[in-house]
Amino acid sequence: MFSIYILTYNEQLDIAACIESAQLSDDIIVVDSYSSDRTLEIASRYQVRIVRHQFESHGHQRTWMLKEVPTKYDWVYILEADERMTPELFAECTQALQSMEYIGYYVAERVMFMNRWIRYSTQYPRYQLRLLQKNKVWFTDYGHTEREVCEGATGFLKETYPHYTCSKGFSRWIDKHNRYSSDEATETLLQLETGKVNWQNLFWGRSEVERRRALKNLSLRLPGRPLVRFFYMYFLLGGFLDGQAGFAWCALQAFYEYLILLKVWELKQQPQLVNEGFAESASLVESDLEAEHMN
Repeated sequence: MFSIYILTYNEQLDIAACIESAQLSDDIIVVDSYSSDRTLEIASRYQVRIVRHQFESHGHQRTWMLKEVPTKYDWVYILEADERMTPELFAECTQALQSMEYIGYYVAERVMFMNRWIRYSTQYPRYQLRLLQKNKVWFTDYGHTEREVCEGATGFLKETYPHYTCSKGFSRWIDKHNRYSSDEATETLLQLETGKVNWQNLFWGRSEVERRRALKNLSLRLPGRPLVRFFYMYFLLGGFLDGQAGFAWCALQAFYEYLILLKVWELKQQPQLVNEGFAESASLVESDLEAEHMN
């Protein structure tokens, strides 16, 4: 058995379904970032523990959670409120715990968008580290998201989890990605100044995770990134096979890239903001390099 963390912030539309999917475990902890809606009211109806912690960043929140929130089991699974645990995935996770070979496992997401799974538009399979030994893993920040640092070898599970990425509506998605684009702009400038493309990982990476990260570093240096991303996702990856939902998803991703480019331009006009962002991110780059080396 393993414990399940559920990360929340204003998730009143998703929290009930998420908790119900996680009830295969007898130890569920909701880690809330001081929601202002009915998230905690709804969560309190279930047999779960609730803790609150002020959100600083995705990496900090996860690391604080792993270090400070006790669990019944040494192994934990991390869920976000718009994701679901499935019986098949739970069974594979339970079986994976019998092996002593790995300290964590990556799981691929199935992005559910406009009432369907969009397989081709989302670079499926895209893996996230979700099942892990809590004393062997921590997280650093990378752009608007996080990257894991693992003290040991990691593996991959075959089962997937559904991710209802736009369950709260298009306006919420656009607002959220407008915020994300500010962090991504700072990270983009930092990578352009100090980072480089790992060509070996791009073509011969040991896993999808290594190849995807190398591809992202390459994409930061391409001219016309929004159009390139749309063409890549819609035509090369086969996003057109996902129908109307695929076109909408690819268009939204291109729009997101354009927002990042606009904010990169804005930062270049305000050098003091760039210096502040670099100072905050320099230590994270070093941690990312250590994580890649350890993996």
